[in-house]
Amino acid sequence: MSTEQILAMWRMWQEAQGLSDRTIHERASTVGRLLAFSGVEALGLMPMHILAYCARPGLSGASRATYHESIRAYCAWLVKAELRTDNPALKTPSPKRVKSQPRPVQDAHVSDLVARANRARTQTYILFAALAGLRVHEIAKLHGRDFQGDILTVTGKGGKTAQMPLHPILVEEAFHYPSNEYWFHSYTGEAEHVSAHAVSKAIRDTMRRAGFVGKPHQLRHWYGTTLLAEGADLRIVQTLMRHESPATTAIYTRVDVSQQRSAMARLCLPGSDTIPPLAA
Repeated sequence: MSTEQILAMWRMWQEAQGLSDRTIHERASTVGRLLAFSGVEALGLMPMHILAYCARPGLSGASRATYHESIRAYCAWLVKAELRTDNPALKTPSPKRVKSQPRPVQDAHVSDLVARANRARTQTYILFAALAGLRVHEIAKLHGRDFQGDILTVTGKGGKTAQMPLHPILVEEAFHYPSNEYWFHSYTGEAEHVSAHAVSKAIRDTMRRAGFVGKPHQLRHWYGTTLLAEGADLRIVQTLMRHESPATTAIYTRVDVSQQRSAMARLCLPGSDTIPPLAA
């Protein structure tokens, strides 16, 4: 059985699981790169191949962990499908996933980005990232049927669907787009809608024109941190950001030094207002 046939079988398995196309594609890409890197066929993976791939210099901790998760899923499937009797991923360590802190763009940058957009669709990308917290792959596939008045239905990470109210600016923005088709058609015509990469590139290019280097996801970070800073309840922000756990949302709570000093000023030593001097 060829590598292509085996990967096609794995794809069918994941589709039967109900996994999202994005998850399936990302897993397949990771395993495909691993096999090419290792110079082996689909059934020839050894622990040393996985170790070498995940230990490559320059990878972030998050990337190592994500790649290893995809590889573990593939190897576990090989055993379940009775294509192998052993699971080579079990003989490798799981990379530690370091929790990263949010890095929101500055308030001034948000308005600069809207002003610097060179196309109407790019401006809409930016607005939905900043005022709805959408990820680039969610923006890319916006469709008229996703909107019912001021309610947006969005299918995000892991194929999970949620409904959320829209900011008034976004309700107004929706009037400029079709109600029965994808909003952002591919420029090449090779797909029904623009790719997530194209959305990301458009926003990153606009960031450069605005005089700073950043990533589109920082607009989502701005969305979460600003909601919390303006006093929105943590649980409400969790639902708006579509996080499974409030602990994930909690990292978006920004605490600056002045707030820390203010808190420390309230700290009193019990039983005494002064500390008696002692000889050295």
